[in-house]
Amino acid sequence: MSFSPGPSGPLGGTSIQEQRDRWERKRSRTARELVLTEQRYCQQLELVTTYFVEILKAKGTLKQDIREGIFSSIKAIHSVNQSLLVHLENGYFGRGFDQMCPHLHHYNTYMDNIYNGSRVLGIQLKKNKPFRRFKKLQEARPEFHNQKLEDLLQLPVQRIDQYKHFLQDLTANTSPDNPEFHQLSRAVAAVNEVSKRIQNNTRRHENHLQLCRVQKLLKGRKTKVSAAGRWYIREGWLKVVPPKGADATPKMFFLFSDMLLQAKHCSPLQFTNRDKFAGQHAFPLQDCTVEKVFGHTRSQGGLLSLTFPKAKLLLMSCNQEDLNDWYQSLSSAIGKLQSKQTVVHQRDDELCRRPLRSAADSHNTPSSSRKRNMVSSETSEHAQKPPVEGEGSAPKRMKQCDAPEQSSAEASSSSCVIL
Repeated sequence: MSFSPGPSGPLGGTSIQEQRDRWERKRSRTARELVLTEQRYCQQLELVTTYFVEILKAKGTLKQDIREGIFSSIKAIHSVNQSLLVHLENGYFGRGFDQMCPHLHHYNTYMDNIYNGSRVLGIQLKKNKPFRRFKKLQEARPEFHNQKLEDLLQLPVQRIDQYKHFLQDLTANTSPDNPEFHQLSRAVAAVNEVSKRIQNNTRRHENHLQLCRVQKLLKGRKTKVSAAGRWYIREGWLKVVPPKGADATPKMFFLFSDMLLQAKHCSPLQFTNRDKFAGQHAFPLQDCTVEKVFGHTRSQGGLLSLTFPKAKLLLMSCNQEDLNDWYQSLSSAIGKLQSKQTVVHQRDDELCRRPLRSAADSHNTPSSSRKRNMVSSETSEHAQKPPVEGEGSAPKRMKQCDAPEQSSAEASSSSCVIL
């Protein structure tokens, strides 16, 4: 919202004053709503800290690590927000949030633990009968108004999003000449950082769920899908066109940020695995290129040509929109992976640039030269050994492009052929 003066003339001063009055009314309305919601928020936090955290600590119903796993830093958050509420009730909005911002790390700690906390709580409710009974009794208190602990534990996450909107409205309706303007602006930036952290955590959690889902779809445990740094992108059926003119066979493909996994449906005669897939090939995307090929299908659609260092794949789809989506997804994944690889190579080049020692220094350090000779001889011995082909070579490629490291044992046990 602009604070520039209104039109000049006899009515200019009146229009400026009217604009300022509108800003003040909006600011007062936002401030009033902020105070009321903050009061309610602090009351709800107090329910958790008083009737759960403190009593559980005194009774010893839960061990300390389990208790911290569920409630994390919610007690510290309650203390921070009590101080904020005092400032807000006295009308010091800029000062209150300015003093709160250095303590937002308590919110960061809580956000990083929110999904783990939900998991630990679920385990305790399933296995710990005394805690399950205690939780039910506490939630039956009239102060809770039928609120569940699970809902109360989500309040700090929701409150950050509310703070973001409140602060943006307050800043937009505060004059830059007001001393609170800069305090509120700093608070907007700080709260936005916490909000981004929440969004990133949510994306990572959703990606983890997708990886786990795909892993459960695959037969056995030899084909490893869950890995640090790997992101799920999409999945779907595509027909593989063989090179010698045989009939195209439909295969299920799972696209990740660093590889394309080809799988086939398990036989319906296998009762336990009839709804699952068997991994066949894992194609690393590091040195892959993808191209569109048209004119080879009688109906709409086309072909995608994927070229890998040791293989070539021709995929067909009769759905033009689906084919375009696959092309865009593959191109984007390959581009991001290759850009990361470029950055890694640049860093390696910088690390390899070492200042040359003078001749005097080299003569003064005979032991170091002997060590270098030993290292170089060991390196030459390793270089003479032929690289392991097949499955064991994939983790090396993924490591170069910031993909997760994989042990050689896991790589060799995979049922997929990594090309």
